[in-house]
Amino acid sequence: MPTKADVARSNRQRGKRNEKALTKILGGERVGIFGGEDIVVKDKGLSVEAKSRQSFVAEKWMEQAEKNCGGKLPIVIVHVKGKNHNKDLVLIRLEQFKDLI
Repeated sequence: MPTKADVARSNRQRGKRNEKALTKILGGERVGIFGGEDIVVKDKGLSVEAKSRQSFVAEKWMEQAEKNCGGKLPIVIVHVKGKNHNKDLVLIRLEQFKDLI
C-alpha cells in the first residue's frame, strides 16, 4: 500500500504533467510556482489554475449539456447556494474554449 508521501509525490507529478500538456495546448508559459498561478497565456490575458482529477462530478453535468444542446455551445453554470450569481462557475470543454479565445 502506498504511503501518504508516495501518494503526494504521485499527485504532484500528475499535476506537473497536466500543466505541461495544457501549456502546450494553450500556447502559454508554465509558471508553476506553488501557491501561485500555474500557467500564463499573456497574449490572451489568461491566468490558469490547472487541476487534474481521476474523476469529476461535473463531467456528468457536461455530458447532459452536450446531449441537450441541439448543436449550440454546451456550457454548465454551477451556482453555490448563498453566493452571488456573478460568482458562479462556467464550465466549457477545452476544445471549444480555444475557439472562443
